[in-house]
Amino acid sequence: MSFIPYSLTRPILFGMDPEAAHDFTMNLMARGQNTPLQCAWSRPMVDDPIELAGLRFPNRVGMAAGLDKNARCIDALAAMGFGFVEVGTVTPRPQPGNPKPRMFRIPEKKALINRLGFNNEGLDAFLANVRRSRVRASGKPMLLGLNIGKNATTPIEEATGDYLKALDGVYPHADYVTVNISSPNTKNLRALQSDEALDSLLGAIAGRREQLAAQHAKRVPVFVKIAPDLVEEQIGVIAATLQRHGMDGVIATNTTISRQAVQGLPHAQETGGLSGAPVLEASNQVIRQLRSALGSHFPIIGVGGILSGADAVSKIRAGADVVQIYSGLIYRGPDLVPEAARAIAQMR
Repeated sequence: MSFIPYSLTRPILFGMDPEAAHDFTMNLMARGQNTPLQCAWSRPMVDDPIELAGLRFPNRVGMAAGLDKNARCIDALAAMGFGFVEVGTVTPRPQPGNPKPRMFRIPEKKALINRLGFNNEGLDAFLANVRRSRVRASGKPMLLGLNIGKNATTPIEEATGDYLKALDGVYPHADYVTVNISSPNTKNLRALQSDEALDSLLGAIAGRREQLAAQHAKRVPVFVKIAPDLVEEQIGVIAATLQRHGMDGVIATNTTISRQAVQGLPHAQETGGLSGAPVLEASNQVIRQLRSALGSHFPIIGVGGILSGADAVSKIRAGADVVQIYSGLIYRGPDLVPEAARAIAQMR
């Protein structure tokens, strides 16, 4: 159990530059995981299993990608009670990301803006950290998702090569793999959501996944993460393409480029992706449209704007099977994890 209320530590963290606070927290968790210090953020895991994409999720609340880009804190995050943890986005080669400052808080709306740009230490360092994680070897029933992307310097017409290289690397270590084509912070990346580009990319990934499944004697589910800034026609095309290429699920959604909900507030016009409370309804709308287009059995992971148990339930009611949180963890702390899991478990 925790012995430090997040209400005491949040003012300290919010008094720091957002990226400095992030780095401080991740370094603390990396050093403190699997030690007595882990009690500071440990929470009980709510037992609410669900079968999805051939996997058994121990509960329906996960950690979204982006917080732990280098897979340094898998065990620390598992201790918060998540049923699944997704780390990354990782690119084949190390890259520094965009120039600083590149993270901004909008506390009036419980929101964040980031333009980090897939800053990460590259695939080799990422996989070394994944191998060091102890949580799954310990027998704890938590799933691990590994999220892959392309390097910023790779031309968009050569993006498929980056995704295939990353897929080759993460495949043996993942419970599922997420193909991130929806970050607004890598130039032209969202173009991969267009009809022909998505068809080509997912066709190549599906073919490589069959090769890897034979090579490793296991079939790892592949999910695709999409943006909230899509119209219904685009969502319909994406849904058809996911099904045509045998993808196992979709993650809806990434951050938004819309600023309608935060107009006039400090930092609102900073370039980047907006996350947190303002994304809740936009994400839920995409989930509803996906569910309509995909039918009742295609797996959907809902993410965007969850800051309470009720928000998590709204994602399930919109059509998601499981949910992920990120900005809510920054604003609410680890208590949000069991709160959301309990709310979903009790909704039936």
